[in-house]
Amino acid sequence: EAGMSYRWEVQSREGMVQQLATNILPHGYWFYVTGVVPWHKNPVQVDQKLLWKYGAALSRQQRVRRKARGLANVHYLRWGRFWVLLATHGQHEFFDEESVAMRDVRRTPLRIDCYTLTLRRGSYLHQRDEQGQCIPDGRLHTRVQIARDVYRDLVAWYEQQACRKSVEELSRELWNLPYEPYAPVRRQFLNLLRIINQHRRTAGQPSVPPDCLRLRRKIVRVFG
Repeated sequence: EAGMSYRWEVQSREGMVQQLATNILPHGYWFYVTGVVPWHKNPVQVDQKLLWKYGAALSRQQRVRRKARGLANVHYLRWGRFWVLLATHGQHEFFDEESVAMRDVRRTPLRIDCYTLTLRRGSYLHQRDEQGQCIPDGRLHTRVQIARDVYRDLVAWYEQQACRKSVEELSRELWNLPYEPYAPVRRQFLNLLRIINQHRRTAGQPSVPPDCLRLRRKIVRVFG
């Protein structure tokens, strides 16, 4: 009964990103492979095959016991036809079977549609020394960003549109950008706004106010 209580089918792109960023990657699931279910195959059958093959459908207690024995644990998620398998350090057939396709999220960002997720060390807790310099906390933190190619296209588009549209039109479009504002995404938003306003100031047009940006992330329901 693989998956009787284990949940793996995610309802949305944002749910997939949220689950990975907050509940999986920070807990040592650094090694991953991704794939897409072919159109001629039933996704549920693919789910059951991968869940059974890699023993992903385990309870939290079972995962703790495996970790204590030096064994790796695996998580599986699917959104639509896109799936991802992730593993922790330890002994597991996952590393033998997926050695060619496997990637490390600390080195190779995990692409989820128009987002990329990676793990980085940094001073995200904003601890500072006596001179006011940030002190790295030594922990790995999940960084969710708009993928580089998608963001470049976004910048190129708004460089063209910055002086062609009104403040109201640009404000409405920026507010409705279809990306959840994780901290790195917020910085991308602010940089995009800065570029737009640079063009508008050069043309003698009024600036777009910063309150047009959606800077609070919406928590979504991951599973059905």
